[in-house]
Amino acid sequence: MRKLQILTLSIIISAGIGVTTSKVCSQVPTTKAPVVVSTPSMPQTQYIEVKPLELVANPYKYNKRNIKIRAKFDKFATLGLDYPAAMRSHEEYISFLIQRPDITNHNIPLSELKIFLKKDDAEKHIDLDTGDEIVFTGRVFSTALGDPWMDVHNLTVVNKVKKDDKK
Repeated sequence: MRKLQILTLSIIISAGIGVTTSKVCSQVPTTKAPVVVSTPSMPQTQYIEVKPLELVANPYKYNKRNIKIRAKFDKFATLGLDYPAAMRSHEEYISFLIQRPDITNHNIPLSELKIFLKKDDAEKHIDLDTGDEIVFTGRVFSTALGDPWMDVHNLTVVNKVKKDDKK
């Protein structure tokens, strides 16, 4: 009998505490707005700005890294496509060349740098001319043959040259 009384008393007390707690909690005014933490849907990729000749001189230093290059466009090409050691299919990609920055009196391509652009993206830049200043970002995915091989993520035309201003 004593056990039954203790059990009944503990149920009544716990029910009473629960009711008063809920009343107290419901009476407390909430003045703060809920905190919303926004997270980016995609993490921002960080790119290291690199000069083209530095990249060609030290390709292993930049392997598997995201880089950004500012250069003068030379031409679209097929250089490096379908090479088994660093495969980029001619059906999906096109390569392009930039001009050597150390030679200013002639248009000489920097053929040691293999740059690949998806054909869909290349079609957006079909009007590029030799000498147009571009900035492109991407990732060095291979150092086959001791050269840097790079996939382009983004290509931006910074300055178009006039047809008669070409060197």
